[in-house]
Amino acid sequence: MENGTHYRTCHLCEAMCGVAIETQDGRITSIKGDENDPLSRGHICPKAVALQDLHEDPERLRQPVRRTETGWQEISWDEALDLVAEKLHQTRQEYGRNSVGVYLGNPNVHNHGALMSVTPLMRAIGSQNRFSATSNDQLPHMLASLDMFGHQILFPIPDIDQTDLFICIGANPMASNGSLMTVPDFRGRIKELKGRGGKMIVIDPRRTETAKLADEFHFIRPGSDAFLLMAMVHTLFAEDLINLGATEHLVKDVDLLRLAAMPFTPEAASPHTGMPAEDIRALARQLANTPKAALYTRMGTSTQVFGGLATWLASCLNILTGKLDRPGGMLFNQPAIDLVVLGALAGQSGHFGKRHSRVKGLPEFGGEYPASTMADEILTPGAGQIRAFVTVAGNPILSSPNGRRLEEAFEQLDFMVSVDYYLNETTRHADVILPPTAALERSHYDLIFSMFAVRNTAKYSEPLFDAGPDTRHDWQILLGLAHRLERLNKGGSLPLRTELGWRAFQQLGPDPILDLLLRSGPYGMNAGLLKGIAEPAIDLVLDILPRRHPLRGLAKLSPLNRHWNDLPKGLSLSVLKDNPNGVDLGPLKPTLPDRLFTRDRKIHLAPRRYLQDVERLFAHLNQEAPDDLLLIGRRHVRSNNSWMHNSQRLVKGKDRCTLMINPKDASRLGLQAGDSAEISSEGRKIVLPAEITEDLMPGVVSIPHGWGHDRDGIGQSIAAAHPGASINDVLSDEQIDPLVGTSVLNGQAVSVKVWRPDRQRKRA
Repeated sequence: MENGTHYRTCHLCEAMCGVAIETQDGRITSIKGDENDPLSRGHICPKAVALQDLHEDPERLRQPVRRTETGWQEISWDEALDLVAEKLHQTRQEYGRNSVGVYLGNPNVHNHGALMSVTPLMRAIGSQNRFSATSNDQLPHMLASLDMFGHQILFPIPDIDQTDLFICIGANPMASNGSLMTVPDFRGRIKELKGRGGKMIVIDPRRTETAKLADEFHFIRPGSDAFLLMAMVHTLFAEDLINLGATEHLVKDVDLLRLAAMPFTPEAASPHTGMPAEDIRALARQLANTPKAALYTRMGTSTQVFGGLATWLASCLNILTGKLDRPGGMLFNQPAIDLVVLGALAGQSGHFGKRHSRVKGLPEFGGEYPASTMADEILTPGAGQIRAFVTVAGNPILSSPNGRRLEEAFEQLDFMVSVDYYLNETTRHADVILPPTAALERSHYDLIFSMFAVRNTAKYSEPLFDAGPDTRHDWQILLGLAHRLERLNKGGSLPLRTELGWRAFQQLGPDPILDLLLRSGPYGMNAGLLKGIAEPAIDLVLDILPRRHPLRGLAKLSPLNRHWNDLPKGLSLSVLKDNPNGVDLGPLKPTLPDRLFTRDRKIHLAPRRYLQDVERLFAHLNQEAPDDLLLIGRRHVRSNNSWMHNSQRLVKGKDRCTLMINPKDASRLGLQAGDSAEISSEGRKIVLPAEITEDLMPGVVSIPHGWGHDRDGIGQSIAAAHPGASINDVLSDEQIDPLVGTSVLNGQAVSVKVWRPDRQRKRA
């Protein structure tokens, strides 16, 4: 590694900020924002310093370790991979293929090598007991996209750089830098929006960091967003404000939605939401009457008891007011590597409910069961019980509801392996830990979040540091396990052709595949002299082949397709290496109907599963809203889930893991500033310092996600010194949205009281 400035993409959240890293004599001397990055434009958040902290952390594992009676013992890579493959194979042989469970954590989607190699591992394991963070996060958005647009990862993105009205419900992009909306420098972009006369409206149970920048803010009761959004739909129909705009010829079933919305007047929704009826009407009118407007919802609306309905209704509102496929509204972007089209070509546009989990009968989505039922599948005896488990870059004990029960489940497994470089709350239960290289030791290209960005860009980062002679990238670990398992499954050997294929992939790695995908994508090769031949040939293929024929799909994606003529051309891995700041591919543009993947090439406004669930919402319409204290999560810009608390620079300062509570509720409960509060639900309880603030709606309390580092046996001393408490030690894993299977992380009822340690000791 040469001394000087190195340009990379920060991988620590969805924002894809460009960073300029200064190095001297093999060490990082500074990390700053890359002013020439076309997406982030010089912006970085405080998490960027953790790139150095994670790389240099002495507690980061660098060699495989095995649990022994006397503690953790380092072993060689071959020994570790052979041991893991043999144990997983034995479990399959004795109890069946579904006896092995797998959990994939969020960091995998920031890692193109892991994404390309996890599928061979899943195929080699062969289990239906697969889980991920999806069902604790964005699952309602994926199901809505599948049912409405025909593809599970085809998400409409707010065109925030051109909009005049941004309505933000249940999201806090000032802390998250966007989510399913990759938007670095959100503050700067909102400043630009206001500078052109635009406006931001925020609706949330908490006056968040984003809400404090808003021109208009409304409190809303947790879990009631579907009532608000349905009342807005009702208003649009009642006041003749429907205008489908450019999508008018594409949208079907408008009348079905009109009928479904009829009972949900703003007056009926008001007691549930806590918002006055006239405010609900005014919100609908502003959305309808502002030509360039976008309504955006995220975690607060999706991870609640009506999360599926709320997420679907948000898309309906954008469609009914003509904001979909309109500049300044909601647009589908066009990434350099189009996983939407590639997935469809491979038959992976998505599916839901093809099978159901063994214990609770919950529907799968995209081959995964809801994470809330992991413990059930481990603890409940019978055919198909999980006896061995694999985690890859995940910490579900802190990130899934009822973490203590999941802890109990992991303790009874016959075997567990974790691909992770920390000994954390989950991996401490493993028999073997396989640590991959750190992010700065491998190349980087953001396959996933490029699809959600508010501007089309492409950027590749070469490894900044040498990984060392006896280390493994995560793709090498996953492929090594998959290769060994496949050989064991086939009786000890593979056909020569298959064996050579495995060895080639393991030798070359993911970057040659990345290069091929770039060259064959819409910004790839230029037709040049072949244009006169290539374009008519592509037209012919598109005309004569059936719409779902794979060759037709490849022709559609090809850079030689005249549809992409106005896009920049010539993109390849070598071009990106020559442009380390990234390549600007232009603003978002209208793409319909070409981006639709429904069978009839229509937008399905009212899929039947949602109309059926409206009956559940209607059943609650005439019920009084309960007066329980309702718990919501929250996020901080210096934190990301559970794995960034071993950086002293990120956790120092004022304690951020607190119970936020409104002064009225605190007074009623006898809580004062500085008191510790006991938060409990159905026998589960945690204790946190109380933070009394007007930023919380009365009747609502808030705890941040990702803390709880007080378990014995973790190897993160800084995190253990700032343990906080896990919100998921209070939340029930029994509460899910029955429409989609998402965990209810916002809106569960809790009890709060003053915690007196002396009293607790006397009782003990």
